[in-house]
Amino acid sequence: MEQLTLSSPAFADRGPVPAAYSHESGDVSPALIWSGVPAACLELVLVCEDPDARGGTFVHWMLGDIPPEFDGLAAGQEGPRLARGRNGFGDLGYGGPHPPHGDPPHRYVFTLYALRRPSGLTSGFSRDDLRAALKDDVLASAALVGTYAR
Repeated sequence: MEQLTLSSPAFADRGPVPAAYSHESGDVSPALIWSGVPAACLELVLVCEDPDARGGTFVHWMLGDIPPEFDGLAAGQEGPRLARGRNGFGDLGYGGPHPPHGDPPHRYVFTLYALRRPSGLTSGFSRDDLRAALKDDVLASAALVGTYAR
């Protein structure tokens, strides 16, 4: 069985996220590519978090209701059909890297989850809604880590 993988043509795993995908540059999400979605998957969910944020993990992106037949997202793609969660900036969809000036590079962990059941997530969902949707329904997951400093 093929393993779920996640990558980006914009940056290498553990490499720097280009400034074009930062909060200062208009919050355009980077292109992502994945493969190895399990045959039993009924929905994909994508999350990007900064575990190095000063106040605790900061959510930059939550996207649900991604069809399992998708093999990626183009830069800036969130689509009208996809459920956009509320990020730590209080907005729907992607909010790019924005660590405090002078901090060492923060890590931005993009995680793709393959779910065995539809999540039921709708636009505006919260981190708690996400946790409930993932509980007991994750078939596979893959992560991609980018770094960013200002």
